[in-house]
Amino acid sequence: MLLAHLKKAAFTALWFAFLTFPLLVIKVNPDERVIIWRWQNLFYAAAAGFLGSLAGHAVAAVKAKKKYAAPREQLRLFDKTAVRLTALASLLLAAAVFPHLVSTYQVNIMSTALLYMLLGLGLNIVVGMAGLLDLGYVAFYAVGAYSYALLNLHFGIGFWTALPIGGLLAALFGILLGFPVLRLRGDYLAIVTLGFGEIIRLVLENWTAFSQGPSGISGIPRPGFFGLKMTLDQSLTYLYYLMLLMVILTVFATSRLQNSRIGRAWAALREDETACRAMGINKTKIKLAAFASGAFWAGMAGVLFAAKTTFVNPASFTFMESAVILCIVVLGGMGSIPGVIIAALLLILLPEYLRALADYRMLAFGATLVLMMIFRPGGLLAPSRKRHQTEQQ
Repeated sequence: MLLAHLKKAAFTALWFAFLTFPLLVIKVNPDERVIIWRWQNLFYAAAAGFLGSLAGHAVAAVKAKKKYAAPREQLRLFDKTAVRLTALASLLLAAAVFPHLVSTYQVNIMSTALLYMLLGLGLNIVVGMAGLLDLGYVAFYAVGAYSYALLNLHFGIGFWTALPIGGLLAALFGILLGFPVLRLRGDYLAIVTLGFGEIIRLVLENWTAFSQGPSGISGIPRPGFFGLKMTLDQSLTYLYYLMLLMVILTVFATSRLQNSRIGRAWAALREDETACRAMGINKTKIKLAAFASGAFWAGMAGVLFAAKTTFVNPASFTFMESAVILCIVVLGGMGSIPGVIIAALLLILLPEYLRALADYRMLAFGATLVLMMIFRPGGLLAPSRKRHQTEQQ
């Protein structure tokens, strides 16, 4: 059975490569009157067709699961695992070949989407998992960006050294924010975190001797690769892969945290803070851990942002940035990791691809958000609650 599916997938890959050959392989340069042959795209098309065919067979196997003699629960687990692994492999392959199939502009937009994925996953720890409404999350983003900018400006510290430093400094600020708000919840917590975000922005804007004020800091170097000199296009592609790797690491880390003991403590805190305390959970520790963990990823995202733009100033870290990141978490489904990823893609890519609507672009974008919140109030992929059944004796 497996061999038959592999043969069908190989045939589909060849047929797909043949159909897409004129579009993906042949490129005509009218200025120089030459034809450019992009043979590597043929391999990418064949690989996409092969994985897509396997994914289709896996979905068909799920629908026809009653025909198998294996136990129902075991078969369901196998089918879901196969579908998930095939879908994950297809997505990773598509993300890996994406920069080689599109223009530099598209790569730059996707890098921005990956950056907001990283920010959304970090805020998802605080808001989605722990239930702590944080409206000043952009402050930790600014701490990471200015950490790299200032350390490079005064001490010549490079990207790879500044990346963990920016994350740790942001985590430290997260702990400093966490202590004053330990007894706050709901609207009061949101107001204090909003004020914290504005304090950071105003300090960066007015303390000119420290941060160079509204003029910002320019000339921030992009990350290198063993001393190799890269063009602008190569540097942007390299940053895209770095951000992709960071998103993968963040997804792995947050999923492990969500299923760990501290993740269950965050879930208890989110559902009922009083009951959480009555169960013997140290509320102080888990709140500080949530703020520090979320801030850590925001700090590293800030370092990546500074390296991507090579310029930072306080105008990049306004409340609207916090609102966009919070929209990503809420729209995707609070506590849902796949939902945050999909929401980041929609919220960042949709405005760019609606530019054809000109003046009506933001109106269409807002209408889309309103419709989503009406028909999917729990988010695109609301996390399912875990149920524990006990055997009756």
